[in-house]
Amino acid sequence: MMGIHSFLAFDCGATSCRGILATFENASFRMEEVCRFPTEIIEKEGHLYWDVVSLFRHVTACLKDLGAKKVRLDSIGIDTWGVDFGCIRPDGTLASLPRCYRDPYTVGVPERVFERVPREELYRRTGIQIMDFNTVFQLYAHTRSDDPALKEAECILFMPDLLGFLLTGNRVCEYTDASTSGMMDQVTRQFDKDLLGKLGIRTDMLLPIVPPGTVTGVLKPELAAETGLGPVPVVAVAGHDTASAIAAVPAADERFAYLSSGTWSLMGIEAPAPVINEESARLNFTNEGGIEGTTRFLKNITGMWLLEQCRKVWKAAGRDYSYPELVGMARSEAAYPGRINPDDPRFAHPDDMVAEILSVLGSDASDAQVVSCIFHSLADRYKEVLEMLQGFAPFRIEKLHVIGGGSVNELLNQWTADSIGMPVVAGPTEATAIGNIMIQAKAAGLVRDRWEMRRLIAEAFSVKTFYPTQK
Repeated sequence: MMGIHSFLAFDCGATSCRGILATFENASFRMEEVCRFPTEIIEKEGHLYWDVVSLFRHVTACLKDLGAKKVRLDSIGIDTWGVDFGCIRPDGTLASLPRCYRDPYTVGVPERVFERVPREELYRRTGIQIMDFNTVFQLYAHTRSDDPALKEAECILFMPDLLGFLLTGNRVCEYTDASTSGMMDQVTRQFDKDLLGKLGIRTDMLLPIVPPGTVTGVLKPELAAETGLGPVPVVAVAGHDTASAIAAVPAADERFAYLSSGTWSLMGIEAPAPVINEESARLNFTNEGGIEGTTRFLKNITGMWLLEQCRKVWKAAGRDYSYPELVGMARSEAAYPGRINPDDPRFAHPDDMVAEILSVLGSDASDAQVVSCIFHSLADRYKEVLEMLQGFAPFRIEKLHVIGGGSVNELLNQWTADSIGMPVVAGPTEATAIGNIMIQAKAAGLVRDRWEMRRLIAEAFSVKTFYPTQK
């Protein structure tokens, strides 16, 4: 790796998007946040839509700012959440704003789909867990309602590909994002047109799937001139944000599990091939695309959602605890024995999370005991899921890598290490943006493979290892 190279990652989450500029110089790199803006939702006629026009306006503003500062970019990459898409007319215009997965218009749709394609067959073919907002259910709902936007569509583009299209004018469908749709054949790694035909969903609007790291084009001439950046290449990185995050796990070999920890937790392994059988279906594991042909075999777990909802209740009651205070409260009640199942549906969307938890623990539990219960219950749940993963993994899992915002919670990391009986390696927190950038670096020929990427990440970012406490 010689000279200086700069890559721009747009890491777009469901509430905000950040632009991260990474500069590689020789064998090291540094990162800085250069912009941040909201990911806005518009409510129209009782439905929720992503304001992709506003999103793209902010992206363009960020590019203009970098151009004014004479920044030379080697490439741009975009990652977002999965499943949502935009409909593109033959003339290249957007038929409507993309529908938001939070819109409840797909509630009950899976059951109607199962009347045509049994649940077991859908999982066997796609390997994706059943969730109301999976793309296959969204498209079925649009098809059944004769949605004009879908009728006008020459193609559909998932969110990262849609933003890339607005930058380059070129249309692609990137693998990791397509893999979460519930429409991809896990054997061919292309859309299952036979399956979609059974559901009456148009297949002519689906593009061939390309691997992460594909250079999709350069900034359109008008954007190249307007921003002052010139014809910068745009790379279809691992467009699904979790796929980019897992690419940044600083592991030395395959013998690890990962925990992408935040409001929600995703625990899984990087598998060489999909794992699809009756047991994986029963336990509700999902198979999503990773980089270099790998599969993200994982399970969704409720994460800090429990604590965040409790904080809201306590704040409304006049007890506004800071995050460090909450950690201290849990530590002070470390011996509290109360536990809950974090994934119990009763904790999904209760009106009062504290009251719901107290209904299990007993009404006399203190705030500190509730926090202790949440941390211990999460650590116990991580152990349960890790044991499930070990039953599927073709290798021995020897450590757990925790990435994302939850990696800074040292108390929970230690309790998790104690629970699972193996080391917990915490960090980096900015894994998604780092993975996005590293895939761009690979596309530029600066790194050979994911293991070289991970070696650089391990050297550039500090991580902390938590070992099980001897009892």
